[in-house]
Formats: sequence, structure tokens, C-alpha cells
Amino acid sequence: MNSTLVIYIHGKGGNAGEARHYEKLFADCDVAGFGYKSETPWDFKSEFLTWAKKFDEYKSVILVANSIGAYFSMNAVSQIDAETGNGKNKITAKIGRAFFISPIVNMEKLICNMMTWAGITKTQLEEKKIISTDFGENLSWEYLTYVRKNPIQWKIPTEILYGENDNLTSFENVSEFARTHNANLTVMSGGEHWFHTDEQMKFLDKWIEEKLEIR
Repeated sequence: MNSTLVIYIHGKGGNAGEARHYEKLFADCDVAGFGYKSETPWDFKSEFLTWAKKFDEYKSVILVANSIGAYFSMNAVSQIDAETGNGKNKITAKIGRAFFISPIVNMEKLICNMMTWAGITKTQLEEKKIISTDFGENLSWEYLTYVRKNPIQWKIPTEILYGENDNLTSFENVSEFARTHNANLTVMSGGEHWFHTDEQMKFLDKWIEEKLEIR
């Protein structure tokens, strides 16, 4: 067993098995994927608390998270820290560094954008509570309300990889997040929200390798 655990948290439609890709990049660490089942940030936090008990076995933890997995992770850490005293929780205190790939950094903005795409007003969503869309997403008033009431409080040193053609998060939003949270932002020219082509994965690998060398 190594002294550092790398936990990989997948995005929507992903799975814990994707963590195997990162084993060669973090050769001196134990790498594990967190195969969560939650579809809401509050359920994810409960799952995360249970799974993260294995952090006790390691000296430090590195978080690698993709898309909504990054948002869920930030929300969970923010809520756990708020409940236990701003970083004094032994689980979140062990996370010393994070690598975010196409992170959802402004969930409220994304939900509002999806409402616009679907032609749904705030009043309609508040009245109906849940509305299905033609693009396969269920919009939830409870979800939107939760996001607004629980802003992200993120202090962990973070590296962000962003695709120039990301269709879920704007460059303005990810840049603002990086600026206000002291995160380093790397942009792949022509990259997409989903890093999956050979070219994109090579760029991702080089990004991680370079950032690990700098530290």
C-alpha cells in the first residue's frame, strides 16, 4: 500500500472503472474509482462520507473528478466542512490536491441555461416541481433551490482542464471560478466537454504529468 490515495470520481454516464486510466499517471499512489449511484448532491454527500472512510488508511488523498463529479465533490466537501468546522473533518482534511476535468463550476447557471433551452420559466418549475425535457434531463425545483442555498466553498489547491468547445460550462464561468478559488486553468484548443478522443486523452495525460512535475 502506498501512502497516497488517488480517488477518481466520474461524470454522468461514467463509471468507477475509468479510474484505471489514471494508474499509470499516478504510479506511486493507490488509485481507486468511486462508483456512486446518487443523482443529487445531497445523496452524493452521504455516499461519499461512507466510501471515504478508507481515507483513514492513507496519509494523503488526491481528488480527480470529471464534470458533475467535480461539482458533487466540491459540494460534499463544502457541506462536510461547514458541518464540522471548516476543514477540521478528518476526511476532507486529507484531500491535499484536486484535478478537475471539465468541471461543472456553476450548477445554478447550468440549470438556468437548461430551463432556457427547454423554454421553462421559474414559475413553471416551482409549480410543477419536476419537468422532463426533450434533451433527456429532468429539471427539479428542489435541486435548483438546494444549489442556491448551498454555495460552493472550495479551498483545496486545484488544477482545471477545460475544453475550448465545452457546451455545458462557458469559458467566462470557469475562468471566474479559477480566479476566485486560486485554481490553475488549462484550456485545450478545440477540446470538448467530454475528453475521449485519442488527441484529447493525450492532452489530458500530458496535463497531469506536467502538473505533477511542477509540484
